[in-house]
Amino acid sequence: MCTLEKRGRVLILTLTGSGEHRLGPGLISSLRSALATARSDPTVAALVTAGEGRFFSNGLDLAWAKNSSEGLSTLVRLVKPLIADLISLPMPTVAAVTGHAAAAGMMLAVAHDYVYMRGDRGVLYMSELDIGLPFPDYFMDLMQAKITDPRTLRDVTLRAKKITGTEAKERGIVDKVCQSASETVAEAVKMAEELAGRNWDKGVYASIRLSVYPKLCKSLEIPQESDEAVRKHFASRL
Repeated sequence: MCTLEKRGRVLILTLTGSGEHRLGPGLISSLRSALATARSDPTVAALVTAGEGRFFSNGLDLAWAKNSSEGLSTLVRLVKPLIADLISLPMPTVAAVTGHAAAAGMMLAVAHDYVYMRGDRGVLYMSELDIGLPFPDYFMDLMQAKITDPRTLRDVTLRAKKITGTEAKERGIVDKVCQSASETVAEAVKMAEELAGRNWDKGVYASIRLSVYPKLCKSLEIPQESDEAVRKHFASRL
């Protein structure tokens, strides 16, 4: 379902195969395991996430939900800690959006610190309005954290607009647009290598990211660092 490749201090997480990379229990578990590997390896200083084929991720596995007694609410519940894992990961993260990223797949992309997207194919698309589903609270909090222009947020949520890479760059959703899938991954890795080379304290990086998104962290139930823990960290640097 996904593979890990280490290039120096950068870990590349790839959603493998030519399918839609829909987020069902199996893929969610595989992704969380990969992120746990990144978190536990002291030699890894940055993460790149990419997808093979036409899709980065086409959202929740609706077929699984339809055929399972557990239903869609189970998938919404399972994706929440996956997003929390990314938001709390103690290193810079770069999404290489190499194809369509829809609904929960778009949430997976924008949960990264940086988003690189191919310009020749693929859209960002929150399909919930079109298929008659409300947004989970943490989806909305993530969008409000990462899509800061109110008109763009309106178009994404209340118009279900499909946004190309070029438009996403103009609207501030993605950081860079590339000409192909391979170039998108290459440029994302280049950025990750640059960030890894800064040799930042990983705990401090995670702490600052959490402080940037307090509402989102609360929605994701990520524990906030106590004042005492912050004081001890400062004291250790003196």
